[in-house]
Amino acid sequence: MKALRITIPVRTAVAFIAVAMLASSALAQSRGNARLNGKVVDEQGQPVADVVVKAQMNGQTEVFSGTSDKKGEFRINGLANGEWKVELAKPDLETATEMVEVRGDKAPPLNVTLKKASKDPTAEINAELQRAATIAQSGKIAEARKIYEDLLVKYPSIYQIEGFIARTYAAETPPNIPLALEHLKKNLDKEPTNVELKLFHAELLMESGDKTGSKAILDTVDMTQVKDPYTYINHAINLINDKKGMEAADLLTRLINQFPTANELYYYRGRAYVAAEKLDLAKADLEKFVTLAPTAKEAADAKKILEQLKK
Repeated sequence: MKALRITIPVRTAVAFIAVAMLASSALAQSRGNARLNGKVVDEQGQPVADVVVKAQMNGQTEVFSGTSDKKGEFRINGLANGEWKVELAKPDLETATEMVEVRGDKAPPLNVTLKKASKDPTAEINAELQRAATIAQSGKIAEARKIYEDLLVKYPSIYQIEGFIARTYAAETPPNIPLALEHLKKNLDKEPTNVELKLFHAELLMESGDKTGSKAILDTVDMTQVKDPYTYINHAINLINDKKGMEAADLLTRLINQFPTANELYYYRGRAYVAAEKLDLAKADLEKFVTLAPTAKEAADAKKILEQLKK
């Protein structure tokens, strides 16, 4: 059998030769007789070993490399004259980039100080926040607050910590409302539309006796964004105590629509209807509540009211 002979068309062969010549030309432009010497030290001026040094001539693709020795010194040979970008890198240190002009047989000595790489503080902050929360839940409020305060000193730009500090003052016995409000405001100033913070603000004002201020805040909140009806329940209780039964009932109806599985809302709406002297509606809500939550803490009171309604 004859060996197959494949002939490359002349035009294609010329193209291959041209590509090869271009590649060879590019390499030739990067390579020369010059050398680059340098030294790498840390922020204390101590030599840094094992730094990878890469040099690339502007406009070229070839990369020349070297590594610093135990004295922090490095050398790269075979460089052509021209402008070179030099990158120095080592794990846990910030990468440095320098521009070097090579003229003659060697470049000016390159002495570089590498700084420690800055670490992402997120993991540390989250761990400390969790530690503080655990301590607070055990009743050590002042100790938890100290953790938050230390974090804020270290990371003053993390303004959300002010909100956590505010909650520690609110959790004291008795609550320190003025200081809670002072720290909460610093957080709210940065996040004025934060629903959770606005609800907390309303709670603090309610606790301080400023029912009007609390209501003004609650009126600005989109209830569909609320995840817990607690603050609104307290507002409804205030309305009931102020003999505003129908206003409380209307609020609780909206809460029931938003939180259909929160059975205690029927109890409070029943109380609101009693205050509004809508006794048939009160009876229906209280009976529904007792049926849905017979072991709830409010069930005994609901049954007592139902007995009174029968008289």
